[in-house]
Amino acid sequence: MDTTEIADRIAIAETLARYCRGIDRCDAALLAEVFTPDARIDYGDGAKSPADTIPGLMAGLGGMRLTQHNISNTVMQITAATAKAETNCVALHLIPSPDGDFELVVGGRYLDTLVKADGDWRIAERLYVMDWNRTVPSTMQWEGGLFDSLQRRGARGAEDPSAVWWQNG
Repeated sequence: MDTTEIADRIAIAETLARYCRGIDRCDAALLAEVFTPDARIDYGDGAKSPADTIPGLMAGLGGMRLTQHNISNTVMQITAATAKAETNCVALHLIPSPDGDFELVVGGRYLDTLVKADGDWRIAERLYVMDWNRTVPSTMQWEGGLFDSLQRRGARGAEDPSAVWWQNG
């Protein structure tokens, strides 16, 4: 592996991590940055453009208390300015309901085709493969014991503590 391929692998990993941050913070602008404008995104319900996909993601995810997408085990194949990457993902979704919150945990894989343009790697095609899922009543605690002292909590968009943190250099 030469230094160019190592740099490309790191840049592709950063693109995939920025996707997860965009999803979990409900940051539509960041999500748009990780895809090419003409990308095809297919989560299993048919391929759509980023312009047609991102607003629906924001609406659906915005109604959830939180999500956390954890990616791992990325296998890449890079050829000049194109790449393929298969990445495992386990995503937690905390969903409010009248009967109490429930947790939806989904395990799957992203099958991405990426392109390099102007030095940046972007996703040109994404196919999502769901491998498993689990839905259970939430056992998350916000209060009591140790949790009483942990007052910095994740949130969506500008309400998240990381928003100010990133702005302050």
